[in-house]
Amino acid sequence: MNDSILGYTDQRTVLVVDDAPDNLTLMAGLLKDQYRVKVAPSGARALQIAEGEDPPDLILLDIMMPGMDGYEVCSRLKASGATRHIPVVFLTAMSADEDQKRGFDLGGVDYLTKPIQPLLMLARVRTHLENKLAADMLRDHNAFLEQEVQRRSRDVVALQEAIVLALGRLAENRESSTWNHMLRRQQAMRVLGTQLRRDPAHAALAEQAVEAMAKAAPLHNIGLVGVPDRIRLAQGELGPQELAVYRTHPTIGATVLAQAAAVSGAPAGLLDVARDLAAAHHEHWDGSGYPAGLAGEAIPLCARLLAVVDAYDEMVFPPLHRAPVPHEEALLHVMAGAGTRFDPAVVEAFVQAQESIREIAQRLPDSDEDFARRIEYIEHATAGQP
Repeated sequence: MNDSILGYTDQRTVLVVDDAPDNLTLMAGLLKDQYRVKVAPSGARALQIAEGEDPPDLILLDIMMPGMDGYEVCSRLKASGATRHIPVVFLTAMSADEDQKRGFDLGGVDYLTKPIQPLLMLARVRTHLENKLAADMLRDHNAFLEQEVQRRSRDVVALQEAIVLALGRLAENRESSTWNHMLRRQQAMRVLGTQLRRDPAHAALAEQAVEAMAKAAPLHNIGLVGVPDRIRLAQGELGPQELAVYRTHPTIGATVLAQAAAVSGAPAGLLDVARDLAAAHHEHWDGSGYPAGLAGEAIPLCARLLAVVDAYDEMVFPPLHRAPVPHEEALLHVMAGAGTRFDPAVVEAFVQAQESIREIAQRLPDSDEDFARRIEYIEHATAGQP
């Protein structure tokens, strides 16, 4: 085997550990023409060398030594992440089966029986160094592959998040949907879910679940693509028939997302959370919402969080036909809805996290350009309509 490939040098290092100076001299003389040789007269010194900046590639380890014997040295080597991959070959005059079994159980790879037979010893050393080289290369390759998988996974996640934001903005009531609106909702969902996890009753809520809720939030209104512009852009009160059409959008969105999840064949995850958000974001805690009239904990938790987040955001950054309200007033309206429109526990978490929610609103406001675009879109979309 060519040991120079993939950055590995031809000159491998062998550490010989023996308390007898004559044995160290003999072994060093046999090995020095082919390998770099280090020697240690004790187990303690062997551990220092092995744990140093230039560790050996193979250790030839005497068993019968005063103080710390070879078995203990091997045990300590294999217990350390820095040295566990160094192969250990025992040098011993002990040939009983139970002695060899003990050595193998501790992680040794081979035995050389004293007195040493030079040709056999050199052949064994060569074999174990080749095996060590192959194992090192495989570990490095696996580490590279793992890093590459992680990098590509991050790229896929970033792409998914961008697509979710784009689809959410297209699906929403576009004259009032801005990038900052999407980002505010996502960040507020994350803050609110994290706060709710501190409630003992919701301690089982996983961080990954909160993250999925935040990432899926922009898709909750995707069913609006099935509602005509004249209805979803209406500035006044909707009539009974128009209202019935508008209220189909949760079912439309949930159906589309359920079909997408089924086609993808992916495990439960982002699309399933998005489906629950789409289906239940207009449900009320007291059962007065739509489309299914769900009540209490029958409403998915993600939808209960989104109901509070959306209500607050629509008060602070309202549609064109309503005036904005300050944070304090919006907070009071949210608190007043506890037990009727909103889950009381979620409202309590919102109150606890209100300063973080306020900071998000201040950091990501809608701009004058957003306002002008919203007016232009309404005028264009409703031109010629009664």
